[in-house]
Amino acid sequence: MRQGAKMVRKDVNNHMSIFVFIFVLFIMGMIFGAVIVNSMNFVQKQDLFFYLKQFFEQMIGAEGQSKSTLLRDSILYHIKYMLLLFLLGISIVGMPIITVLLFIKGLVVGFSVGFLVNQMGWYGLLLSSASIAPQNLLIIPVYLVAGALALIFSLTLCKQLFIRRVHQPIIQAFARYSAMFGVLLVILMGASIVEVFIANPILEVVVKWIYN
Repeated sequence: MRQGAKMVRKDVNNHMSIFVFIFVLFIMGMIFGAVIVNSMNFVQKQDLFFYLKQFFEQMIGAEGQSKSTLLRDSILYHIKYMLLLFLLGISIVGMPIITVLLFIKGLVVGFSVGFLVNQMGWYGLLLSSASIAPQNLLIIPVYLVAGALALIFSLTLCKQLFIRRVHQPIIQAFARYSAMFGVLLVILMGASIVEVFIANPILEVVVKWIYN
């Protein structure tokens, strides 16, 4: 266990530039998402806000889905997304797609927060804090680490295939890669629990307080 942790720390230190690149890419996605909000015209913003308001009104009037259904859907979503990153990491050609997926992840977060704040001011910031922040404090770091690991493993495969002088134990690297994705997936399951049992009830309370 201690040896495994030491190897992980060594990998992080050796590939710190990739982790920094992934973080900057995500931040750029968030900024781009906020820019998109500001570039929308008045009619587009009003149309989108109308549908958002309808969703909030339905949330107030409806009893909602069972927590078990919401938890299952959330966990399945994370499993699919992580499996996609995992497979892209072992495909080599998936490296550009990994960066695009993480950029889009940042764009969605930036657009969501930016739109709510733009349309609702402090109420929008409160809604963002209730609906987006709790689970994403876990989800975003996990996806960034998963994307970085996928890029690192792809680069390792490239070196093994195209640079003859490099001979790394791929089986051992793949086992470590799979184990780390497994740990990240467990953390995402915890994030799903936070989303369903903490974030959603808080969001319902905030929405009812704003619209009642």
